[in-house]
Amino acid sequence: MDDSDCTYEAHTSARGDQAVVIRSERRRRWSDEAKLRIVQETLVPGTITSLVARRHGIGTGQLYTWRKQMLAGAMAGFMPVELCASPVLEPEERPPVPRTGLVEIVMPSGTRVMIAPEIERAALKKVLGVISELGR
Repeated sequence: MDDSDCTYEAHTSARGDQAVVIRSERRRRWSDEAKLRIVQETLVPGTITSLVARRHGIGTGQLYTWRKQMLAGAMAGFMPVELCASPVLEPEERPPVPRTGLVEIVMPSGTRVMIAPEIERAALKKVLGVISELGR
């Protein structure tokens, strides 16, 4: 274990004018870089997590907490990010859609007639007959 990776704090309890040490062990504060380095050791295939924890003087529970934080992105600067340009998608070319509800009829003379599909057959026949006579 490298002590340069962490800092130590003593746990005390203040009562009035007295300070009482309630634990004799030291509490370490690990830098994000040190946590990342230790967690990355556990991600190597075939690595035994408990041995990594023991080598660094931490419990496996602490190590799994750091791994969970890393996966959740809770530690700032914990995971490298690579930005890629988004591909530009070309809009699909579609043929123009005729207006719905209308039928276009083009006569041999070039005359165009727009009619509703509900038109009665007899009325359509009359209209087309008149247009044909005018086109002659």
